[in-house]
Amino acid sequence: MFRIGADRIWKSIAAGLCGSVAHGSLMFLKDRMGWLPTFQPYQDLQLALSGIFGSTIQPAVPWMLSFINGTLVIGLVFSLIYHRLPGRSGAAKGCVLGLIGWLSMGLAFFPMLGRGVFATGAGLGLRPAAFSLAMVLAYSVLLGISYAALDRLEGSVRSTAS
Repeated sequence: MFRIGADRIWKSIAAGLCGSVAHGSLMFLKDRMGWLPTFQPYQDLQLALSGIFGSTIQPAVPWMLSFINGTLVIGLVFSLIYHRLPGRSGAAKGCVLGLIGWLSMGLAFFPMLGRGVFATGAGLGLRPAAFSLAMVLAYSVLLGISYAALDRLEGSVRSTAS
């Protein structure tokens, strides 16, 4: 059974925040450098949400959803499955989570947005798939490293207090 204690919640939020900053920074760099100009997943999500809700969705909404999802939802799920994921390090566990997320995103999320499997419908070949892998791994590996460091830190604080 999964237990959710305050220590797990704060570690998952802190680690998720680290991962979200890495992901957001890579997306910011993509836009600033003009990489893959026709691959705009946040704009695609904005258009899809506008169609679902029947009204205009502000451009900040997809960014906020991504930030909240990465910081709270995925961070908490990662903390719940951390010890069950294969790998000896937080980076390895984060990489496994990232590959699962990338496959899910490429096979379900991008097609739902009308971009095709792994966003190959963006007219850029496999480059969107490669960039989305980089985005997801930047997030998930940093999430794993951060969570493992916080987990070790808490363990060492507990052992010195005993």
